[in-house]
Amino acid sequence: MVNNHKILFSKKYNLTFLIKFMFISIIFFNAIFSAHAKYASFIINENTKRIYHNTNADTRNYPASLTKIMTLYMIFDALKNKKISMNTKLKVSKRASRQPPSKLNLSAGSNITVKNAILALITKSANDVATVVAENLGKSERNFAKLMTKKAKKLGMTRTTFKNASGLPNRGQLSTARDMATLGMSIRKNHPNFFKLFKTKSFFYKGIKYTNHNNLLSSYYGTDGIKTGYTNASGFNLVASVERNGQRIIGVVFGGKKARSRDQHMIKLLNRYIKTRPSKPLVRIAKPSEMPKVRPKIIVAEKNIKNFKIPPKDLKTINFENIEDDWFVQIGAFKNRLNAHKAARNARNIVPEQLGNLPASLSKIIKTNNSNNNLEYLWRVRFIELAENQARSVCAELWTSGLSCIPLPSNNKS
Repeated sequence: MVNNHKILFSKKYNLTFLIKFMFISIIFFNAIFSAHAKYASFIINENTKRIYHNTNADTRNYPASLTKIMTLYMIFDALKNKKISMNTKLKVSKRASRQPPSKLNLSAGSNITVKNAILALITKSANDVATVVAENLGKSERNFAKLMTKKAKKLGMTRTTFKNASGLPNRGQLSTARDMATLGMSIRKNHPNFFKLFKTKSFFYKGIKYTNHNNLLSSYYGTDGIKTGYTNASGFNLVASVERNGQRIIGVVFGGKKARSRDQHMIKLLNRYIKTRPSKPLVRIAKPSEMPKVRPKIIVAEKNIKNFKIPPKDLKTINFENIEDDWFVQIGAFKNRLNAHKAARNARNIVPEQLGNLPASLSKIIKTNNSNNNLEYLWRVRFIELAENQARSVCAELWTSGLSCIPLPSNNKS
């Protein structure tokens, strides 16, 4: 009997120890990854190479999907050297098809052309496509990452190491704001004709429209590239290229808290250093995103939401300080709170670079059941604190994935 108690005590002790060990390990693991999620920014004049702004520019951080700029550089090199053409078909492996979002949902055994792969990387920032490129050009993604790192060193990116082609989390994959600015300038200098593709605001693949995550293309005059990036560990990153009055400025921001605040911060930095501008910084408001002809049905929605018409935007230039960019997206209302959480998680998974770690706003609302006049309680799901062009872009992507979404200005109290 005593022995049985000892065995039972030993098992309980071991289980407790194991749980504590796992908990401490998780904290330690998260600490390793979060240690690099620091703010950094860098602004440089590409023409004169004059550095206008430098904050933690040499701090090594996680590049996230900024990694795909180098993946694209490798594609452009292969095109320039005639190893491939725009029509070359790249085979999709099972491993590539299993990459997490953001992705095109390519099926194993299928093919994608180089042209579509380029556009998917630029606009959708598709992780499955990045792996397809790596495996086809480098035989394996691991080997391709070594080639990427070798190319980075050759370009002068002395503090950059790549471990994959997508930017998905890997604690050994690190870069700096200065190195990413170097890459942004190098890809335009060495591949000027291909660099123009970074202007692409959207592209269609198998009947689905994918919108570019770089919101500055539509909201900041002179922007012609290049790429955004996001993971939990990296925060919201951005490399931007702006040309005005013959001068080109490259800006880099690492570690933004949200996509909108990162974009606003980038714009303020650029406005500070772009010359020959009006006394007040100007931002051009873009045309609204094209709305799909048929929207997926909203799971449950109030009457005023069903009949709501999205207000048109005036095409005009206004002061940046006066922009009304507090919008939100509503993705439905649910009888079950758990289903509301699941819907928010699904939306985040589909549009990680826009929603990222943006908290979902769940509110309990009352709806009258017309059949018996009984009151029903629903959980309404919204993502708030978005810029208007972000809200429209998010909904465009969610619609293509079959989810409901309505972009609304914050002054709509519905």
